[in-house]
Amino acid sequence: MSTHRLLLAVPIVLAGSLASPATPDLQAERAELFRQDKAWAQAAAAKDLEKTVSVWADDARVLPPGQPAVVGKEAIRRYVSEAFAVPGFSIQWETTDFVVSASGDMAYGVGTNQVTVNGPDGTPLTERGRGVTVWRKGPGGAWKCVIDTWNAEPSAPVPK
Repeated sequence: MSTHRLLLAVPIVLAGSLASPATPDLQAERAELFRQDKAWAQAAAAKDLEKTVSVWADDARVLPPGQPAVVGKEAIRRYVSEAFAVPGFSIQWETTDFVVSASGDMAYGVGTNQVTVNGPDGTPLTERGRGVTVWRKGPGGAWKCVIDTWNAEPSAPVPK
């Protein structure tokens, strides 16, 4: 190879090696999602509105069972604020698994939840459910929830 060709090839090889993204550490991303989700659940259990809402992306969608979609952070803030104000309201959840995409910028979590509110006579009513969240990693590297949905666990079959 001539010196001229070699001088042209070096910048191309260097540019290619600099442009290739580092392989994401998927285990570290999962650990970060578990850490963030646990803090989110604690904020919701404490009815800390701003900390709870801060985890959703600005364009997030909450898909509550039997209700219309709640789209965007301001609508989600109203939805959560109204839920926190319901007599006897409490919520807790545990995400049991996170799956992170090979690119390390999308993930989903699955888990269980429990919501309690006071019934018409003031007696606490608890519904246990299953949930799915979808997360997107933003340009600054922060994970934000973009889809949040859940449904009730199946009722135990009635013996015949």
